[in-house]
Formats: sequence, structure tokens, C-alpha cells
Amino acid sequence: MLTDAAFVQIRDIVYRACRIDLREGKRELVEARLKKRLRQLGIDSYDDYLQFLEADASGAEMKHMLDVLTTNLTYFFRESDHFDYLAGHIRETSRNSSRIRVWSAGCSSGEEPYSMAMVLAETCNLSQLDCKILATDVSTRMIDTARSGTYPQSKVKHVPPALLEKYFERLDGELCRVKPVLSNMVFFRHHNLAADWPMKGPFDAIFCRNVMIYFDRYTQQEIVARFSRLLSPGGVLIVGHSESLAGIRHTLSYVQPSIYANST
Repeated sequence: MLTDAAFVQIRDIVYRACRIDLREGKRELVEARLKKRLRQLGIDSYDDYLQFLEADASGAEMKHMLDVLTTNLTYFFRESDHFDYLAGHIRETSRNSSRIRVWSAGCSSGEEPYSMAMVLAETCNLSQLDCKILATDVSTRMIDTARSGTYPQSKVKHVPPALLEKYFERLDGELCRVKPVLSNMVFFRHHNLAADWPMKGPFDAIFCRNVMIYFDRYTQQEIVARFSRLLSPGGVLIVGHSESLAGIRHTLSYVQPSIYANST
């Protein structure tokens, strides 16, 4: 069983590492997700696992623990109205710019940035526009999966048939892989939103959906301020339908539910 002391220690370690706030309500999730890892390592208790984690000077186990504990629910064109909005926004932006930059912050296994890439490919003339998508996640395991661009048939069921035929190639068995027209547009990087930000921007759109709900208010405030500084004039920040910037100080103007625009 996960003791009170062990849960508090794990919660503190995760917060220091990436600012994810594992509240008391996340206790069952922590216990369930780490239980399999304890079996793999042949460790009998969470207290012993914490000793193992502390003794690992390489930091490899810390990365593994964060991979296990971060939630990675995603699918192609999730919350589809956001992608409809992105298409219109990019169409308008491209009238006055030959450069399009979009960031998927919290890209998980890659369905979101590849959905963005399909939107850009359908909206823009890629031979005349310089279009690039930065895709980042705190989980190295998810980044590796995303970079491969390979998905089982069950994962591409939300892709419209015409786009599936146009932008995916079928492999042996039940696998599909994104074509180079998409993969050449997306650049995957491991990134911790609570650490240093090497990216300079500016970005025409930033997706950070269903990510900030895992942070406390102080961290949310800090991240939104950073996002706003990296948006181009008129650029937009898109958060999840269940999220809001209400109560967070920021300079972005409200456009429609979960979409905020940089008016500077």
C-alpha cells in the first residue's frame, strides 16, 4: 500500500521536477500507475522505491516515473472546433506573412501536432509558405512515440477518410504512418513547461490544452505569462474546453470559449 508519507514524498518530488500538482485526489492514480513499475523492478514497497529513486544518480528512473505519472489521453482532431478555428486563423495570418509558426505544448503521442499539420497542409500553399510546428512534452516516452508517426488503425479512426488517404500510408499489419508532408513540418522536443524555455517564437498559435489543469495557480500564472510573450501580434493561445484563464492575470483578449488572442 502507498503510505501517507510515501505519497507526500512522491507528490513533492513530482512538483519540484515539473510543477505538476498531485493533489490528494490523485493518490489512487499514483498508486495504480507505479504498482506495475515496482513489479518490474522487483521492489516490494513504495518506500523502497523512493530509496531506489534517490540512489539513481543517472536520473533515468526519475524520467521513467514522470512518464508513468503524466496523463496522455489524446486523439486526432480532439475538440475539433479548435482545429476549425486554427484553419481560419492561419488562413488570415498567411495573407500578410510567408512564415507560420505553431506550438503544440503538451503534444503527448503526437496526434495533436499532426492534426495541426493536416490543417496547415489543407489551408496553406506549402510551396510558398514556411510552415513549422514545434511539438513538446515532458514525457520522453511520448515524444519517442510521436516522432515515429506510426499508429494502429484504432488510433486514426477520428481522421476524416479523405485526410487519412491523403496524409497516411498503410504499413504491414494494422499500422498507419504519417507521410513526409506532415512529418517534415513537425519538430518534436522534450520540454518541461516548469523549466527553462529555449524557444524564442514568435508563434502565430499555441495549443496548450488540458495541460494547465495539472498545475497550481502560481504555475498557471507563470506559464500563461510566458505564452503571451511568445505570441506574435494577433497570435492565439488555445486551451482545453474545461479550462479557463479566469482569475489568472494576463494580457490576452478573449476571443471565444478557450481561445485567447494577443492584441498587442
